[in-house]
Amino acid sequence: MSKNIDTLPEKNPLSFQLDLSKWEKASSEEKEQQIVERESVTFFKDGMRRLWKNKVAITCAFLLIFVIIAVAVIPAFYPYTYDQQLGIAEKGKVPDSSYNNLGPMEYSNTELQMIEEGKDVFPHLLGTDSLGRDYFIRVIYGTRISLSVGLFASIIVLCIGTLYGSIAGYFGGKVDLIMMRIVDIIYSLPDMLMVILFSVVFQQTLAPIIEGTFFSKLGTGMISIFLVFALLYWVSMARLIRGQILSIKQQEFILTAKALGAKPGRIIKKHLLPNCISVIVISTALQIPNAIFTESFLSFLGLGVSIPMPSLGSLASENLSYIYSDVYRLLVPALTICLIVLSLNLFGDGLRDAFDPKQKK
Repeated sequence: MSKNIDTLPEKNPLSFQLDLSKWEKASSEEKEQQIVERESVTFFKDGMRRLWKNKVAITCAFLLIFVIIAVAVIPAFYPYTYDQQLGIAEKGKVPDSSYNNLGPMEYSNTELQMIEEGKDVFPHLLGTDSLGRDYFIRVIYGTRISLSVGLFASIIVLCIGTLYGSIAGYFGGKVDLIMMRIVDIIYSLPDMLMVILFSVVFQQTLAPIIEGTFFSKLGTGMISIFLVFALLYWVSMARLIRGQILSIKQQEFILTAKALGAKPGRIIKKHLLPNCISVIVISTALQIPNAIFTESFLSFLGLGVSIPMPSLGSLASENLSYIYSDVYRLLVPALTICLIVLSLNLFGDGLRDAFDPKQKK
């Protein structure tokens, strides 16, 4: 018959060092006190919680929302339009050149006379340009055009690059070989040369096609920018998505989904792409400023938005000659581009950190 070890200290020296009472089994009440239940949340809700903790990203998000609301609302209440030349004379009257090249909060001779007569005159917040057009509303419209080009171009790149890269990475083999050789061919083409070439060709061929349609309001320049992005700028996104999927598709949960009979489309949609969300988000966020810079470059060469519609790039190029006199004309669109690009980059980093499944605790 075995003896209790507590009654034999001389044969169990460890009993002098350990308090055996602390090693007794926990009671049911003590176990319940240790249970910490975690609320069941979705992937999106959990990512949004972590995003709200990133103060820099949230500040940039609110700044972008403020800019978007401003460019959408201000033109509806502002008394001037982006193409209105205030100094143009009516029939039988002499043109008023005092509207040209006004400084911030300055008035023309005609407006000063109206103020003396007791009439209300809305000031030119940033003055006027050499043609008598209000510069503030042109910056607002330029910001709207640049944001629109960046947003739609990034959506086009996201859709084409994600679809192409996911198919190539999942199926592999000859499918991947053929698809990625096409990507290599497009990637080896000189970007700027092809952008200029396609823009010139599209502007000449699209003009008679879109004449009299809704697309004629956008102009051939903006449509050609979208087509250029759809043809050339998706390859980087496709290569990134393919690389991520190649590293993920061999993991156990993908093999389990295949064994359970899940179709390739469901596996890509439900399992592979959510685990590529960090790459997708940061690439899309960086694509917007890239599109804005490309549009600015084409507008500088006269291949961007159609005159008189402004963009931030065309405003900066038009007012480059005022760098030594009215430097604010160059600084306002340039700083607006910098502010938008910086906010997009920081917000994209915050989204990547928040929605990356690998960083989930």
